[in-house]
Amino acid sequence: MRIVILSDIHSNIVALETVLTDAGSFDALWCLGDTIGYGPAPNECIELMRQHATVALTGNHDLACLGKISLNDFNPDARRANLWNGAQLTPANREWMLPLQPAQTVDQHYHLAHGSPREPIWEYLLMPSQALANLDWFSEPICFIGHSHVQFAFRCSEERCERIMPEPDTRLALSDGARYFINPGSVGQPRDHDPRAAYAILDTDTQTLTFKRVTYDVKRTQEQMRSFGLPSALIYRLSVGM
Repeated sequence: MRIVILSDIHSNIVALETVLTDAGSFDALWCLGDTIGYGPAPNECIELMRQHATVALTGNHDLACLGKISLNDFNPDARRANLWNGAQLTPANREWMLPLQPAQTVDQHYHLAHGSPREPIWEYLLMPSQALANLDWFSEPICFIGHSHVQFAFRCSEERCERIMPEPDTRLALSDGARYFINPGSVGQPRDHDPRAAYAILDTDTQTLTFKRVTYDVKRTQEQMRSFGLPSALIYRLSVGM
């Protein structure tokens, strides 16, 4: 199977449509949460996930937009954008989002969590020590995570976790005996100093994972955000990938 792995779309429909075109044909799509928040097109992004996602998680911004967690946990710009995003949702899209969970297991091979296995809503899993500590919180060999907006992987043994920072089109062989954390990066708001949309493709036949980056029309998304009066800092950061 050819599975597209997405995370942190953040209502950026221009980036999402570009990623789906770039990915080509696929057998399944897994979305690791934060489909909405920050950006200008929450309904459009949800509708594409309703159409394509075979597995979809919720993230902290999704939950905030739905009113399921406190907006006081967010900085003023994120709070303002989340209030706006939540107010735009159609009843059907809100209904689809409400039951989504922040973590899910897919057969005996894959665990999916928005943040981390031990704290799927809030933990930014970025350090080898965090990865090692999280191994006890799931039993599958591969865990896909999002939330940090940084594209990377950890290859882990029982004693240590090695961080892998991939170049675009890097193909990672998922070898037997190791365990992995894989973050496909953010579709709609990358934070690794690369403004291109990030995602990954899992090939279950060859047991390989390919990290992908694709250029999208950032200025078009920024124009959409300005037209809705979204915060200027959120608009600017798309240009620099932060």
